[in-house]
Amino acid sequence: MTNKTWRVGVAGLGTVGGGLLQFLAERPGFAPAGDLAVVTAVSARSKSRPRTVDISNLVWFDDPVALAASPEIDIFVELVGGSDGPAKAAVETALKAGKPVVTANKALIAEHGAELAALAEATNTPLLFEAAVMGGVPAVKMMREALVGDDIISVAGILNGTCNFILSEMEKTGRSFADVLREAQGLGYAEADPTMDVGGFDAGHKVSILAALAFGCAPNFAAAEIEGISEVDLLDIKLAKDLGYRIKLIAGAAKSEDGVAVKVHPSLVPLDHPLAQAGGALNALFIEGKRIGRIFLQGPGAGAGPTAAAVAADIADVMTKAVRPVFQAPAGDLKPFVSIDPSKAVGKAYLRVMVQDQPGVIAAISETLAECGVSIDSFLQKPVEGAGGVPIVLVTHATPESNLLDAISRIEKLQTVLERPRLLRVARI
Repeated sequence: MTNKTWRVGVAGLGTVGGGLLQFLAERPGFAPAGDLAVVTAVSARSKSRPRTVDISNLVWFDDPVALAASPEIDIFVELVGGSDGPAKAAVETALKAGKPVVTANKALIAEHGAELAALAEATNTPLLFEAAVMGGVPAVKMMREALVGDDIISVAGILNGTCNFILSEMEKTGRSFADVLREAQGLGYAEADPTMDVGGFDAGHKVSILAALAFGCAPNFAAAEIEGISEVDLLDIKLAKDLGYRIKLIAGAAKSEDGVAVKVHPSLVPLDHPLAQAGGALNALFIEGKRIGRIFLQGPGAGAGPTAAAVAADIADVMTKAVRPVFQAPAGDLKPFVSIDPSKAVGKAYLRVMVQDQPGVIAAISETLAECGVSIDSFLQKPVEGAGGVPIVLVTHATPESNLLDAISRIEKLQTVLERPRLLRVARI
């Protein structure tokens, strides 16, 4: 039997694209079926840019859409990035032409996944995106394949390595957010414009995809509640640790009778929890199902090797002719999930109130919290040198977020309070 050679076109030759080209050059016959995957054509912003892999023998396309339409390729790999523009146009072109698409583009899938799934299924064409979530950790395959026999209740974890690195380094070194961000940019963990990462949007895209896979619904990034880490103060990292917690950017999605809540927040995690132990640029995820219980995944969420390996795994699925819906349900059955009003969410919270050192301050804060229906679980008053006031820190019992916001608004108006209280959620994991 003669093995088939699959001609692969790759759009985007950054870190992941370069890693993929190197991998396929070294192991073209990696797929279980024994067929070969050979990169024959590429597209990127600049042909002359120095690269770690030789592309001189590959057909060059200035336009990724033209590459996607080329009859000289069998599989189109999109690594351009961005939810719209050339990336979306190229993927649509490939799917319309019946060419299997493999992408690492979380923004594209999170914002246009439902319509692309419909196009893929209308042309009976694979659309795969393992590398869009958690890099080399097979979170998408776990959700789409291994757990189809279960009813997923929730997913929650650390989905952005840049933010995890920054928060870990702030705690370890005592340096400010701005200082550690500059280091992350120098190491290549953060872009020159880090907004997608530190603003929480990257994690929001990823958890929106996981929510769609978990709950059989269409991705709905617009419904996600997103808060990044740029306002996390070193003071809060220190005080949270004194209370027995570590601050992590937690992305989660949970299903209840009221609907689905998709959230990204800097949150307090108990120091002995596995998510608190995931340091540096690691990603980590808990999946909870009714039958299986809790599953924990951890590994590198970015980088040339891990992400290229995830792209290669999808190419292997195409070559072995694995057939599944793009999400857990056919595109025609995907319904936008009903998002839960964030103000009705119930949970524990960390509040830091900067006050003048005067008698009666604690009593006034406690009374205000009680009036708003918020009770205190733990309390800490610890003068901090250079803090510009005395921080009063408390962790509440579980309470509706609307009560917390009401209490914060009232506390802010107290005469002895120096600034708006800082609210951080305590992760429910």
